[in-house]
Amino acid sequence: MAEAERIIGTPDTPGAGPGPEQRDVRGTDGTDGMDGTDGAGRADTAADAGASVARPRRRRVAVLFAVAAFAYALDLVSKLLVVAKLEHHRPIEIVGDWLKFEAIRNAGAAFGFGEAFTVIFTVIAAAVIVVIARLARKLYSLPWAIALGLLLGGALGNLTDRIFRSPGVFEGAVVDFIAPKHFAVFNLADSAIVCGGILIVLLSFRGLDPDGTVHKD
Repeated sequence: MAEAERIIGTPDTPGAGPGPEQRDVRGTDGTDGMDGTDGAGRADTAADAGASVARPRRRRVAVLFAVAAFAYALDLVSKLLVVAKLEHHRPIEIVGDWLKFEAIRNAGAAFGFGEAFTVIFTVIAAAVIVVIARLARKLYSLPWAIALGLLLGGALGNLTDRIFRSPGVFEGAVVDFIAPKHFAVFNLADSAIVCGGILIVLLSFRGLDPDGTVHKD
């Protein structure tokens, strides 16, 4: 009898009650599990997981805009100096005849191509900026962030010239000044665009997508 009472307990036995498997596992803080979590806790965990996934994308987007801002600022300052100090002056020889700084106004595309299509190139530059902004929403790759940042900074640099320089809005001539021997004259924005494009080609050959996934053809 004593053994039975020990197992099932009796109403008048102090401390008697249901066994461990029968007790309510709700905690004193209102949680419904032994681990101290409830439905709200699980929702918070899901939110934290979503935030942890979003953080890398925000960092990559920050890198993109930092690279773009650096490329744009470098191009803008160099053009201001060229217009103020070099335009209407003799070219400055950097490496003999092989490399000179010579101020030239270019109404065409990069490296002086297509001078009859200034407005079209302006529209293309604006479209490139919009496409890059859309790609930034799914950007998780650091190399892609750098490549797109170079493209964005270069496009903004030349687009600024086309909007604000003479002969008019959307028809402005871009300031070029880097003049290698036997090659077209270009500027730092052109260089940023070319470097970004080359990097994108290399990343594509490696199968790396902007969202960080790697695919093999």
